[in-house]
Amino acid sequence: MRANLKTIFSKAEPRFDGRPVQVVRHAGARVMRLRVDPRDGAVRLTLPRRASLRHAYAWVEEQRPWVEAQLAERPSGRRFEPGLSIAVGGEPLVLVAAPGSRGVHRRSAELCVGGDPELFEARVLRWLKGEARRVLDAETRALAVQAGVSIGRVTVGDTRSRWGSCSANGDIRYSWRLILAPAFVRRSTVAHEVAHRVHMNHGPAFKALEEQLLGESPSAARAWLRANGASLHGYGRP
Repeated sequence: MRANLKTIFSKAEPRFDGRPVQVVRHAGARVMRLRVDPRDGAVRLTLPRRASLRHAYAWVEEQRPWVEAQLAERPSGRRFEPGLSIAVGGEPLVLVAAPGSRGVHRRSAELCVGGDPELFEARVLRWLKGEARRVLDAETRALAVQAGVSIGRVTVGDTRSRWGSCSANGDIRYSWRLILAPAFVRRSTVAHEVAHRVHMNHGPAFKALEEQLLGESPSAARAWLRANGASLHGYGRP
């Protein structure tokens, strides 16, 4: 959600679900932008350096119906606990407590988690991040060979707004939550970031290379993330 700076006067600090709007001033911003974080429901307002905060608050109030609709659509959190069924690379896995065993291991359609029950969720999360790092690293380097480019480090994190990012030195970082998405969605993100090793923009040449590396149009993967991305951010949260 974006707006021009011309708006009405207001002093009131907007609050949603009892929490104030988080304000970020950015030197490169030209207009106001409003975003609801799918992970924690925080409402963030990005402003140009010299924008009037009072005017910005008034604009946020004008957007209150939109913000409240976004908050209402945000899926409730889903903790990693025994009995939960998740999809890893599009394949269903049921989380199973195995206190008599050690470590975490995949067995058919189950993910068996050993050790202290109080550490169950932390161990599932660590396994998922490791699996995401392993799979994304392998797929990224395979596509890099196809594209004829070098790749630096491949890492995973829990990014708020990007599923992947590519730096000028060849390091690529992904959201670990991609491992919870279907394989075609994950591979589309990989193709997107590898294509950035050739074109650091989103021009026609970049789009052509992205589709060539993927072997199909990325539109279906993008549509899936638009429809389901917020639900991925709900995992591992109360």
